[in-house]
Formats: sequence, structure tokens, C-alpha cells
Amino acid sequence: MLKTIAEVLTLSATFLTDHQIERPRRCAEDLLASILKVKRIDLYLQFDRPLVESEMVLMRQYLKRTIAKEPIAYIMGEVEFLGCRIEVTRDVLIPRNETEILADLVIKKLKVLEPAKRVLWDLCTGSGCIGLGIKRACSSISIVLSDICPRAIELAKSNSVKNCLQVECRVGDLLQPFLNEKADFVICNPPYVSKKEFDLLERSVRDFEPSLALLAGDQGTDFYERLSIELPRFLNPRAQVFLEIGHTQGGAVQEIFRKVPWRGSQILKDWAGHDRFFFLEIE
Repeated sequence: MLKTIAEVLTLSATFLTDHQIERPRRCAEDLLASILKVKRIDLYLQFDRPLVESEMVLMRQYLKRTIAKEPIAYIMGEVEFLGCRIEVTRDVLIPRNETEILADLVIKKLKVLEPAKRVLWDLCTGSGCIGLGIKRACSSISIVLSDICPRAIELAKSNSVKNCLQVECRVGDLLQPFLNEKADFVICNPPYVSKKEFDLLERSVRDFEPSLALLAGDQGTDFYERLSIELPRFLNPRAQVFLEIGHTQGGAVQEIFRKVPWRGSQILKDWAGHDRFFFLEIE
């Protein structure tokens, strides 16, 4: 006998609870909505709808992957980020709430500037979520996405097409794709996890998300040190730089960028009150 949406949700939530998965009911709803390609709220409008066998098979597979601690974003294959539908695979990090805050802060800054054509580079772009979210809100900005991982750039390119957003995509290590060019804005959510911190990460992060996008040397500051040295010659006068940082790295990053030619800097906090964003302006 076929089970209804209501029955499957109840059974799935119980199964996830037994395996100590957080927010089991919400997790079950998200998985089933993804399988049925409907919004989560729509599940409650068709509670009595029976699931066919192929849908049940897929739900069982998703539940097994969930109790193995695989992130639900990878299981469903996409997330929403600032109004964009962003496909994610294990080649890229899953966009975090903190990163959405960063992009939103940058959008607010860009919108108060004159509408002249300007250039923004999104370094270490991964899925492309930051640059694409900004492009959706600030269409006049010329945006280039770059990443060292070719598979990540292919995914970012696919996400740009899926969201009907025109950006340029390049492969290369940090600033290597931009030789002899200059930008007005640079945004970067680089790797910033130290080797010691990596071992303490949750299993869902450590075992599934790409270590290339997480690890940054013994102190977790390798990329900030590189940017402080390499970035100035790539910037137009009064260019602005926006970085995401680890919640304990505010003081260290500020010290790294202490020397000229930086005109000013600012540390901003995330919703939890932790240092999370570092903004710079060059002379």
C-alpha cells in the first residue's frame, strides 16, 4: 500500500530522531520537497497524496545519506542565496548564513555609490554565490568570478546561466587570472581554517566539504598574508576590499593589513557577535 506525504514525513522524522539528527521534522520536509520539486509549504497542501515507489526509493536513499552526516545541501543539490538558486556539489563549500550577510553588506555599500561602470572580482568564488548574488542586486557592476578549481568554475558558470546573470568566469590561483588588470572592488571568502581547527570541525564539514576551500596553513591566515602583499597592485585608487574571516582572526588579520598602502580598515561582526568581516580601502 502506498504511503501518503503525511505518513512519510512522520516516519522519516522519527527515523532521523532515532539517529540524533538535528531538526528532524524540518530535515524530512526539506528532503521530500526536493524530491517532489515543490516548496516545503506545498507538502501541507497535499498531505493525502500517495508517493509512488520511485519517490519512496529516493527518499530512503536521502535518509541514509543524512544519517551518514552528509550535508543536506549536497543531498538536495542546491540552496537559495540572496534570491538566486545555487547548485552545490562536493567540489564547493556550502554557502553559509555569514557569507550571505557579507554579500548583503557589500550590496548596501555598492548601492550608495554613483552608478558608473565599475569592476568587482569575486576571488575563491566556489559556487559563485557571492558574485551572483551581488550581480542580481547591482546589475551595472561588471563582475568576474575566479577560483583555482576548474570544477568549481564550471559550476559557477552553470549557476550564472541558471540565474540568467551575465558574469565572467576564470580559473587560476587567487590573483593569477587578473595579471595586468585592476579592480574597483574585490570580495573574497578565502580558506581560513588552521590545521588544528580542521581536526575539530564537525564531521559533516570535515568529511564532505572540500579541504582545499577550508585549509589555510598552520594559523589559518595564509591567504590574508598573500592578499596583503599581492593585492595592492591590482587595485584602482580608492578601491575597496571585502573579506570574510574566521571568528577569532580579527586582530591577526588587522595586523596583517596594518601597513601602507591601506587607507582604512573596519571589522564587522556577524549575527552571533563574532568578528567575521574585514573591509579595507586603498589609498
